[in-house]
Amino acid sequence: MARYRSPLLRSKRRSGSKTGSVSALGTLILLGAILALWWFVLRPINEANEGWTPPPLTFGLCGTKGAGRACVIDGDTLHIRRGGNVRRIRITGFNAPELDGACEAERARALAAKRALHAWMAKGAVEWDGGTDPPFDQYGRELRSLRRPDGKGGHEELADHMLKTGMAAESGWGTSPKDWCT
Repeated sequence: MARYRSPLLRSKRRSGSKTGSVSALGTLILLGAILALWWFVLRPINEANEGWTPPPLTFGLCGTKGAGRACVIDGDTLHIRRGGNVRRIRITGFNAPELDGACEAERARALAAKRALHAWMAKGAVEWDGGTDPPFDQYGRELRSLRRPDGKGGHEELADHMLKTGMAAESGWGTSPKDWCT
């Protein structure tokens, strides 16, 4: 026995299926537009701060009474002790004079750089890059850049501060080591 379908039901079914594909296509276009908005507008804003987190503690001066679990070792190195874990952080972007430097002038500048780093850290909120998986140098130190919000929507970079105040020298490819004894 053959089924009878009215022409009216057949036309509704056909138009319904076309509406379904138009609506699926519209949904895909809308999702594509949202994805494009995120990719070209919102993603760069989020990536500007990606990996920047606040250090876990306030920092004292290593080698002084009450230095605590976190302290400034010298003008470009931090130390954190938690339980049995010890972390050393080498701050990137500049090179400070060494505490065991070649002459008295370098050793004096190294102490000044250590105090300058400690003072900068104590001024307020600080954040560092590298997230939970920072790179390490050949001595096993975490490599991190530090900055703080400047209150104007930007950031004050520690490296710029240390270079501007003369507490450190530039570092990296193409720079010569600074002779702190001259």
